[in-house]
Amino acid sequence: MFRTTTRQRVLALALAVLGATSLAACTTGPGQDGNRPRASAAPADPAARPDLRRFYGQKLSWRPCGDVQCASLTVPMDYARPGDGRTFVLPLARAATAVEGKRLGSLVLNPGGPGESGVKLVEDGVAEDLGRGVRERFDVVSFDPRGVGRSTPALTCLTGNRAEDEEAAVDEAPLLPRTDAERTAALAGARAQAAACRKASGPLLPHVGTQDAARDLDVLRAALGERRLTYVGWSYGTSLGTSYAEQFPRRVRAMVLDGAVDPSLDWRQRVLGQSAGFRDAVEEYAASCADVVGEGCPGASPEEIRALIDRLLERTRREPLPVDGSEDGLDAAGLVGALSLSMYTPEAQWEGLSEALRAADDGDGTRLAALAAGDEEAPDAGADAGADAEEDAEEDAEEDGPDASDVPEDNSEAALIAVNCLDVPHPRDPRAYWDALAPAREAAGDYGTSGVTSELVCADWPAGTQRPHRVDAAGVPPVLVVGTTGDPATPYDEAVGLARQFPGGMLLSFDAPGHTGYGRDACVDRKVEAYLVSLTKVRPGTRCAS
Repeated sequence: MFRTTTRQRVLALALAVLGATSLAACTTGPGQDGNRPRASAAPADPAARPDLRRFYGQKLSWRPCGDVQCASLTVPMDYARPGDGRTFVLPLARAATAVEGKRLGSLVLNPGGPGESGVKLVEDGVAEDLGRGVRERFDVVSFDPRGVGRSTPALTCLTGNRAEDEEAAVDEAPLLPRTDAERTAALAGARAQAAACRKASGPLLPHVGTQDAARDLDVLRAALGERRLTYVGWSYGTSLGTSYAEQFPRRVRAMVLDGAVDPSLDWRQRVLGQSAGFRDAVEEYAASCADVVGEGCPGASPEEIRALIDRLLERTRREPLPVDGSEDGLDAAGLVGALSLSMYTPEAQWEGLSEALRAADDGDGTRLAALAAGDEEAPDAGADAGADAEEDAEEDAEEDGPDASDVPEDNSEAALIAVNCLDVPHPRDPRAYWDALAPAREAAGDYGTSGVTSELVCADWPAGTQRPHRVDAAGVPPVLVVGTTGDPATPYDEAVGLARQFPGGMLLSFDAPGHTGYGRDACVDRKVEAYLVSLTKVRPGTRCAS
């Protein structure tokens, strides 16, 4: 039986979605194993480096912040030059739940994105959704990664120039840009968005990649006083965990990677797989709506629901649906975005989607537009833990990025684009994207072509150092990968592939629709938490069913 938990309720829709950018790392070239670049790899013991000692030697000063505790962590902006004075200050939040005499250490969480706030996750009560055995043995800790949320400095793509920001906030590209004019407009919009990000956050962009964030995670481990890391990462958090395991394999105690990203896939493979995942998830919505939503479905049968969606797609291709308070309305790209965003947690989202589709069939696109914009129920962003940590950051951080007053309260979209585009470069030549449109349409229809055009922003991004590669983490203890068979954002095949790449990797399969498994199902929770607490291995072929 599904249950809606705090992590699902506060799931920021900055997760990779069609119409934003791909969740996975992206790159040029074919999906080959490749070699993990060594230039930025961490040395055997970075804590012993004189220029890193002040970071590794930090003592965290925890203090009450509402129902949790907060602190801040300072990390070098550039690990190649840690003594140059440039830093990120990361806000931390902790639920001190461990019972004296039973405590094993700290459990560090990353909720995904990239762009989701770990501070919000903790302050909104994620610890309450963990099993009693986990709470008694671990304090629950999370953080806002470099550039994200209330880290200082933080990313933004808003320049403060209204004309430039309006130019960068162009309308969605057509689902399938066919003509030269449509392709020119789509490329111009993507380039304007990339230019705005460079202008607003240029000094930060080379330093927000996952490899550096994983090194921050090791500084956090040391500051927490942990000899080895116990970690759970959802979605993009699996990329962060994988990078940590590659750089610090012998510093892992236990690692759960739920909703896995396979680092061996190139940008095009990732887009095709994810786009097909969303298409299949929408098909599953039509087939299973009655089981999840009941009488609230927008059709009496799967065929009626499919027909409604097809009818709306055709209608919005011709003319946008009216949206209250908007002159632009909801076009076909916005409809695909609303559908895709609603596939993450069926138990929490399908009822709202059904209501929005019924309203759209009556000619009102307002509710679908809200879903496309991610304007579902969200937690209060003015939480004490983040605010207090932000005050520390403003006191401690060096000026090297946008002024804090220029950063929007929710910068998840800017962080998502910046991290994904940097992690592995996209092709520079726009013809690579146009060449991908036909295979994407064949593989996933409108979801595929929308997925390809959303990647255009990365064509003009600073080049990163990573390339597609198989996991290289010799010496890491058994890692537990959780794969949900109907996961649209991180397809199940990627979980299978990632588990196989880790030495001793374990796969726990969850037979259900929706994104990720831990926190949604009692069977998954029991096996994950037995592993976290007692390092109990999961046998090959183990499955849980909703």
